[in-house]
Amino acid sequence: MNFISAHKDTTGEAGVRWGVEPICRVLSEHGAPIAASTYYDAAARQKRHSGSGSGSEEASSRDDMLKREIIRVFDKNFRVYGARKVWPQLNREGIPVARCTVERLMRELGLQGAVRGRRHRTTVPDPAATHPADLVKRRFDRPAPNRLWVTDFTYVATLAGTAYVAFVIDVYARRIIGWSAAGHMRTGLVLDALEMAVAARFRAGATDPHGLVHRSDAGSRYLAIRYTDHLQVAGIAPSVGTVGDALDNALAETTIGLFKTEVIKPNGPWQSLTDIEIATLTWVDWYNNNRLHTACDDLTPTEAEQAHYDHHRDPVRAAHPTN
Repeated sequence: MNFISAHKDTTGEAGVRWGVEPICRVLSEHGAPIAASTYYDAAARQKRHSGSGSGSEEASSRDDMLKREIIRVFDKNFRVYGARKVWPQLNREGIPVARCTVERLMRELGLQGAVRGRRHRTTVPDPAATHPADLVKRRFDRPAPNRLWVTDFTYVATLAGTAYVAFVIDVYARRIIGWSAAGHMRTGLVLDALEMAVAARFRAGATDPHGLVHRSDAGSRYLAIRYTDHLQVAGIAPSVGTVGDALDNALAETTIGLFKTEVIKPNGPWQSLTDIEIATLTWVDWYNNNRLHTACDDLTPTEAEQAHYDHHRDPVRAAHPTN
């Protein structure tokens, strides 16, 4: 820290003034890694102990800058990001900062990420009904896209009545590939979401559904003949978990939990089904293309899928990226 403080205001070759970030970068390149944020945090602590100093003024100035950036990222992402997500997003944008610094500044700003609440059940299965075998066994990790899809739906209260929203998610990168909203929870609701997913993934023969498993709960909509016929025609194998066991479709329920927490709960009361459709469309686009996912190593679902295709150098899929 003393070395950086002594040299940060000096001028190098061609009259270029050194700064904290360039010095930290050079030190890191020569085997002495230190983040600029670490220096600023240390300077701030020194100020609190000494009560003065130019280093503390610079740290305070950086805190002000970081607060502006934190507010921008928070507002841009549905105001649902906590420090865990704001931190990697800032670093992705070339703003180096430590996680502890983001946590401290968000506390000072009074900003907090969305907190998920309890999920209400929309499916009451019939234990006596026959249904497809369990092909998943709670193993929700898959080595590539289009190996396992999970699906579920939820309800949203509006002033015009209850609306229902269904999702189809590819588990590889947690990408939402199909969704639908309706004023009922008949088979057509979930079938529309499935048809969107099939059209997006398999258009123009860009991919092959061979080996793809479709996972749902034991609700009557997913066991309806119309629905199972669509799966058979598309070449997709159906799978249904244990009756009444939420853990058997946990990944779909997690995605719905995010939807309720990040969109529905903070933006109500809702006026109509149309409002729900517009909000869902906007959120799904953000979720797939901008939301950072811990399960994807802090990539977005779109980035994670594209990274898979780039790594495996699949010329057909690279030429026809999925949506």
